[in-house]
Order: sequence, then C-alpha cells, then structure tokens
Amino acid sequence: MIRVLLADDQPLIRAGFKALLEMTDDISVVGEAGNGGEAVELCRALLPDVVLLDVRMPLLDGIQATRRIGADTELDAVRVVILTNYALDEYVFAALRAGASGFLVKDIEPADLLQSVRVVAQGDALLSPAITRRLIEEYVSTPPRPVPGPGLDRLTDREREVLSLVATGMSNEEIAGHLTISHATAKTHVSRTMTKLGARDRAQLVVHAYESGLVTPGGPGPDRRG
Repeated sequence: MIRVLLADDQPLIRAGFKALLEMTDDISVVGEAGNGGEAVELCRALLPDVVLLDVRMPLLDGIQATRRIGADTELDAVRVVILTNYALDEYVFAALRAGASGFLVKDIEPADLLQSVRVVAQGDALLSPAITRRLIEEYVSTPPRPVPGPGLDRLTDREREVLSLVATGMSNEEIAGHLTISHATAKTHVSRTMTKLGARDRAQLVVHAYESGLVTPGGPGPDRRG
C-alpha cells in the first residue's frame, strides 16, 4: 500500500485528489495538511511514502516545506511531489533543488495522477522529457557560476555521458537506445551515478548536471534519431 499525504490550502483540491487516489487498491491517503508547516509535522508523525505538496501555501510554502523534509534524516524515504497550477511555475526548479522528486500540474488526468504516485513511490523521479527541457530553458538560462559538485570527478566518462542525457529528460530506455546499450546497463549507469553524487533520484541528477556545468542551458541536446 502506497501511503500518501496531501498538502494544499484549498480543501476542494484536497478532496478531489483524495477521491481519485482512494479509488485504487494500492494507494491510501493517510493525512491532509492545509499549509507547509502542517505538512512537515504530519510527515514526521505519519511517515508517508509520497507527499503531494502545493507550492504556494500560507505560513510555510512548498519549497520551504520540501527543504525541511529533505533535511530531516528520519524522512529520507519520503518522496515529495510539488503540485502547481502551471507547467512552468517559477518555483518548480527551486523545489527540485530543495529535494523534490518532481512535480504535477493540478489539471492532470486521473489515470496519470495514479501512475505518477506509483512512479515516485518506486523511487523514480517525476520529470517527463518535455517538461524537463522546458524547465531548464526557462529557469536555468542564467544559472550561477558552475561549481563542480562533490563526486563529479569520480564519475567515469560513460557515467558523465549518462548524466548529461538524464539532464535532457531522457528515460533509461531512451538512454539505452541513444548509447546502443541494454536497458539494464543504462539503469545500472544511472544508479551508480546517483550513488556517487549522493542523489536521491533523477531530479537531483538534473540539478547536479546543470549546477556543475557538465551541461549548459540552451546547449544542443542529443540527437534522438539514432
């Protein structure tokens, strides 16, 4: 059973998401919060698998709440997904940097919502290739001066290549096709890269890739035809 915590200051939004999530046999809503402070407290009390967290809330916003959850070692297994009204929200990249595993727009289709919760609960990041590219172009176009992240120098050439592909939003299957390797091998490279960089998921790999200067916003992406 996937345990979900809902955090949104609009009761109607929470009610709608709860109704959809509890239509399934494998997802249970274990708590609801009306602001970020309550969300953090309930995370500590309930230890949910996934938190659906509105980015804009009173008292403590989604980014600050995400940062507090990510900094609490007892909440290492909790995955945060940011809820937003727009596909390009000015706070989304900041949320990823704070430790979120991805984000969802609130007008998501019901079936996609359920699948997204399952994906994040399994430890994967919720970043589609299209959304990742748009986020990078829009909000990382003027990044701070690149600073090599810890562990980047320990990556092999292949792992660096895989990291750069992850940063474009490629899935493991797409990486495998691009590099002409098996899906299992691609998954192994991604997993080892995450371990070396201390990243919890693919979302943090994207942040590492851009903040380290390994890839640059607006730069040429990989040719997906090959």
